[in-house]
Amino acid sequence: MVTTHELTRGYRVFQWFNGLILTGVVVVTLYPFVNILARSFSSQGAISAGEVNLVPKGFNLTTYRIVASDPTFWTNYRNTVVYTVVATFIAIVMTTSYAYVLSKKHLKGRKALIGIAVFTMFFTGGLIPNYVLITGLGMKNSIWAIVLPNAISVFNLLVMKAFFESLPQDLEEAAAIDGLNTYGILWKIVLPLSKAVLATMILFYAVSFWNSWFQAFLYMNESDLFPVTVYLRNLIAGATGSDSYGAAATEVTQAAANIQAVTIVLTVLPILVIYPFVQRYFVSGVMLGAVKG
Repeated sequence: MVTTHELTRGYRVFQWFNGLILTGVVVVTLYPFVNILARSFSSQGAISAGEVNLVPKGFNLTTYRIVASDPTFWTNYRNTVVYTVVATFIAIVMTTSYAYVLSKKHLKGRKALIGIAVFTMFFTGGLIPNYVLITGLGMKNSIWAIVLPNAISVFNLLVMKAFFESLPQDLEEAAAIDGLNTYGILWKIVLPLSKAVLATMILFYAVSFWNSWFQAFLYMNESDLFPVTVYLRNLIAGATGSDSYGAAATEVTQAAANIQAVTIVLTVLPILVIYPFVQRYFVSGVMLGAVKG
């Protein structure tokens, strides 16, 4: 028969190994970020020689100075914030509306609507037809070229659909008896109970739109409309392909050595700041949305 003492000792051993494994996971996860941060503050020579690990070598701010002194950078950064906020808001509204409709099993044509959504996960029109469509609709050089084609992610749609299906139907029936219509039930009953999955979807969409660059690169011709990801992409291309000479060439060469690290730091930083505030909803939102298929 197992004694309490033995259970306690075994549990302590489990805690020790569990802590050791989790510590290893944290180290492995944080190491690339710390290394990238160190590289962003290191000199060209130190990076080329492979001397940069967790601490900057030949500390410098040349690349940050090059980027921060350019007013176009701040214009593009502002564009990224605007694009991300607007696109995420529209995506959440459309995804929530579509998912709520699909969660109603009595809806006529429900299977067809689900099939249409799932079909788009595996088949697309292709790059050229999409370009012709966006151009034909007059959305080139506008925020809508970024927002509307990506307004609904089918994966996020199916997660939200499964979450709504897991909510007790008795609540909606009681609200309907009290006189609420469909919109009132969604706004006053369903959405307040869906904070976890909504926070998760907001995070998914925000990260996707923040990191997106190809849509803007394809559909926008004016540099003042670029998001910061396109600006940094162009900066990398210009730095690595420059044939300049003199003092300017030295700065460009310096930028070329660590500009990828600076790019990652500047791009990831806002997401790292926001993530802790929605992290507590993240796991519960995904797991609750996975209860039903």
